[in-house]
Amino acid sequence: MSETITLYVDGACKGNPGLGGWGAYIITETAEHKLCGGEVETTNNRMELTAAIEGIAFCPTNAKLILWTDSNYVKRGITEWIQGWKKKNWKDVKNPDLWKKLDQTCQGRDIEWNWIKGHAGHPGNEMADQLANLGVEKTVEQMKKGGLTQSILPSTLVSSIETVPSEQASVDAKKKAEQDWLLDDPFGFDLMESEPEEELSNIEIETHTSIEFDGVTHTHTMNNHAATTESPPSSIQHNMTDIQPTTTIKNMTELHPQIVITPATKNLQGTRQLILDTETTGFYFQDTDRIIEVGAIEMINRKLTGSSIHIYINPGKEVGDSERIHGITDEFLTDKPKYDEIAQGLFDYLKGAEIIAHNATFDMNFLDMEFKRSGFQALSEVCVVTDTLAMAKSKHPGQKNSLDALVRRYEIPQRDRTFHGALLDAEILADVYLAMTGGQVLLDIDALSSNQNNMELQGERRNIDVSLSVITPSNEELEAHENWIKEFQEKQHEPCLFAK
Repeated sequence: MSETITLYVDGACKGNPGLGGWGAYIITETAEHKLCGGEVETTNNRMELTAAIEGIAFCPTNAKLILWTDSNYVKRGITEWIQGWKKKNWKDVKNPDLWKKLDQTCQGRDIEWNWIKGHAGHPGNEMADQLANLGVEKTVEQMKKGGLTQSILPSTLVSSIETVPSEQASVDAKKKAEQDWLLDDPFGFDLMESEPEEELSNIEIETHTSIEFDGVTHTHTMNNHAATTESPPSSIQHNMTDIQPTTTIKNMTELHPQIVITPATKNLQGTRQLILDTETTGFYFQDTDRIIEVGAIEMINRKLTGSSIHIYINPGKEVGDSERIHGITDEFLTDKPKYDEIAQGLFDYLKGAEIIAHNATFDMNFLDMEFKRSGFQALSEVCVVTDTLAMAKSKHPGQKNSLDALVRRYEIPQRDRTFHGALLDAEILADVYLAMTGGQVLLDIDALSSNQNNMELQGERRNIDVSLSVITPSNEELEAHENWIKEFQEKQHEPCLFAK
């Protein structure tokens, strides 16, 4: 059987772009290998890619590789996006040289790609992060020793390999059944259960990371307990239960002051529906375009509750030609939060609801991409999605079914749509959705349900006493009925249903 090898890879960058390093922590059945290197002028994405390339290249070609990275950019790029990039001949793709090299390095290999949450206390990921930072330090040392400037240093300045024989190698030879827990327990749950909580809680580390996605830089500084693994936050658990709109608004607004949440004015019971719209810098979520605005309004039992959420987001790049559609300028977005900063509050508000959007595939692709970049699961995994464009095409085949066309068709009151806005479009879409699915006549169904519930709670029961008239047939009518039955049976040669 071929050998199974586990790899943890990571990149680090002091400034993005700036001085960077990469690290690969490789665990075989008999040894651990620690690889690191660095470059003078690079980006976090390039270091993440280099770590994967160097780690894979180090391993035998016939080995089964289980690779863990905290970069969704790397994991999704090599497993999902790369075929599309090849078809369009790498047009508009960042770092094509490294993507081509990674693709070539992976050829003929058996690799299982996995994403792991970075800086969450997992030993394998933490070791890879330490190696990446060590690569930065060694690059600086090499610069000092050589007295060289950045302008004349080669691209790859330094790399080193450290092989550490496993302390249990001789024991493992006798007890092959005992394997390194990292091979069988990549998330460290066994370690978490075996270590006393009070001892682990005393160890704190400060982590700094700069993450670049196609020119967008996210920098975080956080204090984590080094060896603890907390349970996944509720925001990324699959939860399809109803969420009442007033229960978490206070907590959400505390997460970021620029998350604008309007509380519900109607206390309704039932499944939450969120009519949603987004504005973006362009059409291509796979490459460089980002969300700049999200708006959603809440509806329960076909009645708007008054609750809504509205956020402007700094995409970290120019809005470009899309400004002509939404009217949102780069200057306006300068002081707005990055998606990482508002992801928790937005996810908590949206999760578990039915998302209603016009051309929902567009909005959900962008939202799934943004949430995954921020370390959450895809929104489409925790929400039911309804596409009103698909509904309109089915209901009105061969006709224009844009939101403007539907507004005219259903005679929705006109609003100023010189520019598209997420919250404005969500409000218009709510009117269109109600018109397409039954009109305004059903809007008071919640009031009917509410009155019925109140009656039941108060123990009220109404006895309806209705007197019905009974009309009995005459003898002539009974005789005529019997004659008809006889004639029927004679013609059909079978018993009549009404025969006695």
